Amino acid sequence: MVYKSSMKKVMASLLTVFLLIEVISCGFGFGGNNGLNMNYYLMRCPFAESVVKNIVNRALQNDPTLAAGLIRMHFHDCFVEGCDGSILIDSTKDNTAEKDSPANLSLKGYEIIDEIKEELERQCPGVVSCADVLAMAARDAVFFAGGPVYDIPNGRKDGRRSKIQDTINLPSPTFNASELIRQFGKRGFSAQEMVALSGAHTLGVARCASFKDRLSQVDPTLDTGFAKTLSKTCSSGDNAQQPFDATSNDFDNVYFNALQRKNGVLTSDQTLFASPQTRNFVNGYAFNQAMFFFDFQRAMVKMGQLDVKLDSNGEVRENCRKLN
Repeated sequence: MVYKSSMKKVMASLLTVFLLIEVISCGFGFGGNNGLNMNYYLMRCPFAESVVKNIVNRALQNDPTLAAGLIRMHFHDCFVEGCDGSILIDSTKDNTAEKDSPANLSLKGYEIIDEIKEELERQCPGVVSCADVLAMAARDAVFFAGGPVYDIPNGRKDGRRSKIQDTINLPSPTFNASELIRQFGKRGFSAQEMVALSGAHTLGVARCASFKDRLSQVDPTLDTGFAKTLSKTCSSGDNAQQPFDATSNDFDNVYFNALQRKNGVLTSDQTLFASPQTRNFVNGYAFNQAMFFFDFQRAMVKMGQLDVKLDSNGEVRENCRKLN
């Protein structure tokens, strides 16, 4: 009887421990109300994370500029119909998809997602969604470029809709701070989170077509010397490219230093420093890179959970470019 009583106490203690672990796990985002989970593929496809990381690293070693493309692609996916891989779908004769919107024509890195998906389909057919692949690839691109390391929950399903008209929800490069705050606010982000996410422009380039309007008249928020640089870039046409900052392949806080010097490329960049609503955030990130990294990774995790599709209203596409 003593033995049985002792065993009952041990089992009760173990049950308490397991329940406590479950509560702690949920509290730290290992499992949440949105159906995503940090260990979603642990049993379903245990090598999913390493497959994504290895292919992303190999691709970016060959072309470091693709890091910016993957991060921007994930953002453009999540802000339109949620993080559901809809940006990856090709247009058909009956439908013009998101990727053919003027706002998305400069995106690149689709072939990396294709390669990852093909390998995962060989290892775990029908298990890993394109939406999760894109979220993981963007995360690994941030780290490859020297940015913060962070983990994300998985379990997103792929959406069944991709229409060009939906891209009207993407923030415009001509937006001022008030418009950006309002647009991001609709998606649940604070002004500071918006500035942190804008810091992704520490990587990559902008096409002349997205900033040439700043050159047609005197822009008091634009440094005159930098205006000449932008004009020279645009002399090669609308598709000519201008780096967002001097270290366009490195994830750092140089972007915010550029804004302090009135060297922001887009109106939506420079407005972050020009506006009293957001200037202090820019100054803080320019001074403290660690603070930028911390706020950026938190905002990215949050963004990656926007309007996720689950089993009832999504699918796992076999080919990321078309519906099943």
